Amino acid sequence: MELKEHFTGKIFNLISDTADELGLECYVVGGYVRDIFLNRPSKDIDVVVVGSGIEIAEAFGRKLGRGAHVSVFKNFGTAQVKYHDLEVEFVGARKESYSHDSRKPVVENGTLEDDQNRRDFTINALAVCLNKSRYGELVDPFGGLDDLKERTIRTPLDPDITFSDDPLRMMRCIRFATQLNFFIEDETFDALERNRERIKIISRERIADELNKILLSPVPSKGFVDLDRCGLLELIFPEFVALQGVEVKNGRGHKDNFYHTLEVVDNIAKVTDNLWLRWATLLHDIGKPRTKRWDPRIGWTFHNHNFVGEKMIPDIFRKMKLPMNEKMKYVQKLVGLHMRPIVIADEEVTDSAVRRLLFEAGNDIDDLMLLCEADITSKNEVRKQRFLDNFKLVRQKLKDLEEKDRIRNFQPPVDGAEIMKVFNLQPCREIGSLKSSIKDAILDGVIPNEHDAAFEYMLKKAKQMGLEPVNL
Repeated sequence: MELKEHFTGKIFNLISDTADELGLECYVVGGYVRDIFLNRPSKDIDVVVVGSGIEIAEAFGRKLGRGAHVSVFKNFGTAQVKYHDLEVEFVGARKESYSHDSRKPVVENGTLEDDQNRRDFTINALAVCLNKSRYGELVDPFGGLDDLKERTIRTPLDPDITFSDDPLRMMRCIRFATQLNFFIEDETFDALERNRERIKIISRERIADELNKILLSPVPSKGFVDLDRCGLLELIFPEFVALQGVEVKNGRGHKDNFYHTLEVVDNIAKVTDNLWLRWATLLHDIGKPRTKRWDPRIGWTFHNHNFVGEKMIPDIFRKMKLPMNEKMKYVQKLVGLHMRPIVIADEEVTDSAVRRLLFEAGNDIDDLMLLCEADITSKNEVRKQRFLDNFKLVRQKLKDLEEKDRIRNFQPPVDGAEIMKVFNLQPCREIGSLKSSIKDAILDGVIPNEHDAAFEYMLKKAKQMGLEPVNL
């Protein structure tokens, strides 16, 4: 590959001119170079300068003129230049040394070689010179290009030192392998196992960020299996590891819910990039270990695992430092409801059951249906096809009933204020009872979702309760 042709734009020419004018060695490093060889688009450019990264960034910003925004971070010796949709990060070449109880290094000025030595993986240690005399020359001291061709993740130096120095690199190792569908080299993987306890000094936010990237990969199961194999998953997500294993009693076993869940996550990954739908899928059976029971007549059961799982989610999100907002509530809702479409699809698909499902799921009904279809992993093809066919029926009924009854997110057409006025009541149990009766009558198809029909039904129900209207 002729690398020069990938560095022909105005940006690179100006960086090159600036570096030569200041007499500084200058290289594009890391992900931008890696992604050229992987044919992946990349807009974030990291530039290493043997000297002051801030000095070259400020001079480069002046050359770009209007539209360029330069941010200087003196404490870190870095500067960022934003220009339209491009971001260029400048840093002085450095060498790092770590103490055992921190991932914050002691930093000194260094050479390009020092800077490449401190990189996490060989594929991220590639550098391309931007000085005119060596423009487009690749500097690859660790065989990163060969590792890209061999689809291998490997550390430049001793992996025990790499991971012990900055344990977040263990998560990044598995994340890159998952995102790129690469293999982790044996010595590097062995070092993951040996250093796994070091993950405890990493903040939960950073771990969650890497987990999110693994979950957003094309085949997320690859990352979770690697996390499990090296022992990291037990430390960062024990509730998920608890799904593992098959217990057999009287010759009857249940499926391994860990691998079943990963199969469902891979299924959902084929149809959506919605991170929180993927989290809901990952957690849909999280309540199974706590609800597992043996029934001599029917075998292993997991009754109400969806409700137990729903209750577990706030604690899991809190511990993982995931957002405790509407995103968590969305995940809770889908986990709590995920058995409903399956039960409906396994029985006769009645209007009443579908109306209730539509009412409770609201705007999340389509996501819920995607989760439930992904959850059909039966190896019995006839049974699997029956479920999928019934899901088509459920989807059609959802569409028909939504058009006819406008049930999604509906509020009963007679509200509490109107009930209080008609019967001259203060807030009391009877009002809630009447509202529930109206809602149930609409969902069961007894009356249409219209005010007059609901009002007549309310009067009938109130009479049975001994209430007489005062203001008609």
